[in-house]
Amino acid sequence: MKINIKTKICLGLLLGACGLNASAQKKEYSWTNLPKIAQPVFKKDTINILKFGAKPDGITLNTKSINAAIVACSAKGGGVVLIPQGLWMTGPIVLKSNVNLHVSRSAMLQFTEDKSQYPLVEGNYEGHPSPRNQSPISGTNLVNIGITGEGIIDGAGGVWRAIGKDRLSESEWRQQVASGGVVSENGKSWYPSASFVKGMSDKEAIFLKPGKPLSDYEDMKDFFRPNMVVLNNCKKVLLQGVTVQNSPAWCLHPLLCEDLTVRNVRVRNPWNAQNGDAIDVESCKNVLLEGNTFDAGDDGICIKSGRDAEGRKRGKPTENVIARNNVVYRAHGGFVIGSEMSGGAKNIFVTDCTFIGTDIGLRFKTTRGRGGVVEKIYVKNISMKDILGSAILFDMYYGGKSVAEGEGGKTVAVKTYAADETTPQFKDFYVSNVVCNGAASGLLIRGLPELAIKGIHLENIVLKTNKGAEISEASDVTLKNVYIESKDTKPVIIVENSNNIKLDGIRYTNNADLLFSVVGDRSKDITVTNTDASKAKNKVEFKSGADSKAITIK
Repeated sequence: MKINIKTKICLGLLLGACGLNASAQKKEYSWTNLPKIAQPVFKKDTINILKFGAKPDGITLNTKSINAAIVACSAKGGGVVLIPQGLWMTGPIVLKSNVNLHVSRSAMLQFTEDKSQYPLVEGNYEGHPSPRNQSPISGTNLVNIGITGEGIIDGAGGVWRAIGKDRLSESEWRQQVASGGVVSENGKSWYPSASFVKGMSDKEAIFLKPGKPLSDYEDMKDFFRPNMVVLNNCKKVLLQGVTVQNSPAWCLHPLLCEDLTVRNVRVRNPWNAQNGDAIDVESCKNVLLEGNTFDAGDDGICIKSGRDAEGRKRGKPTENVIARNNVVYRAHGGFVIGSEMSGGAKNIFVTDCTFIGTDIGLRFKTTRGRGGVVEKIYVKNISMKDILGSAILFDMYYGGKSVAEGEGGKTVAVKTYAADETTPQFKDFYVSNVVCNGAASGLLIRGLPELAIKGIHLENIVLKTNKGAEISEASDVTLKNVYIESKDTKPVIIVENSNNIKLDGIRYTNNADLLFSVVGDRSKDITVTNTDASKAKNKVEFKSGADSKAITIK
């Protein structure tokens, strides 16, 4: 008997409600049994790029010399290709199997601003096949590769990216305009060229259509900014020690890779770098990210697995990931999953990380149309400071607003959706030992009416924020030993159209105006234990049809 997707989802929800799902599915990993990541091994044989005619004068284009050294090294069974002291100007570099590209501490690998050196290739953009300019560093279908050393790799991203006037000082804006390019009619934006503007104006330009040659995209070539380092379908990969900076778009983009280690790498992108993510791990298996320092123009550490129908068709989740001892400075999110997660994500372990000045700390985002399941996510020992938005965010409305929200925050009639293969799922998150000193809000969980966020468990959390916590369209949520010190205490915690909510050992700002706000006629089974509600001026309010029996304070 063939079972359609709606039936499958309904059966899954039924099994979960009966408690059968948890017993039937054993955890693949735990904190004492983490995923194993195989490491590459390289021969000690070393080839210096000087032997192939490279010149460290900052003027000579060394593309041919560096690539020739890599090819020769691989042909001899592999080893190390050495970038010694000097300023090395180059065009795109293509890695080969068994080669470790080693950038010395005193070396700077500078990619040229001459865009003609980067031909159009068939690439990938946010999960879609797309025309792209060739990446400064790339490798496809390789085994045993590395980029190591303590040197600097610079992608010359400033000549590729558009930027808004409001993201620059007056002197920086004048300098940008004087460099060439095109200023928008309203004078608020700068674009690198007319070619860039043409591509930006064509909404279908980013999609590589079957049968359409790359030559058809040449008149808008500048628009297809390359990701800095793209490794596609590679196994046993090591990125270690280097500083990678100023990327045209995403900085590090491993795609469909297996056994990937990124250790002690520093990414430096300007805070206003468009799409300047530090690392996007997409549809990869067995990944170790440790000891890295990221300062990005977009998300810091980001987990992806393809977008919408194409991501679901690929069907490759990012799985078995360890992210530990990383520091993220300015970024849209410190540790992020989504929003392109249509292939799913599972068995992700994040520990001992610090986020300073990011827009959001822990950021889990998706939206209708993505589909995909994000599950078995384990996070502990996280320190955050000066977060601009939410410290912890689970959001199923990325890029849009809730259907219950109208203009100016007015409530409107809720449109009904049915759960199907395009409905994303978040479930089984375990977050513990988190401290955040400074954020606009502490916690936001915002699910979908047709398929709630399920199984979010937070324990031993300290949140010093402007606003407290909001739980909407969620089921099976536990907050245990959570301290919320918020400036806005009207209320401290909102629960909207959610059920099976356990609030155990909640502490909050003394003399809070209102402890709980229960919203919506679908809110029920909210249990409060080990919590002194008498310290609040008012314990509970009920809004939008919420039943007074929905919450029990013991």
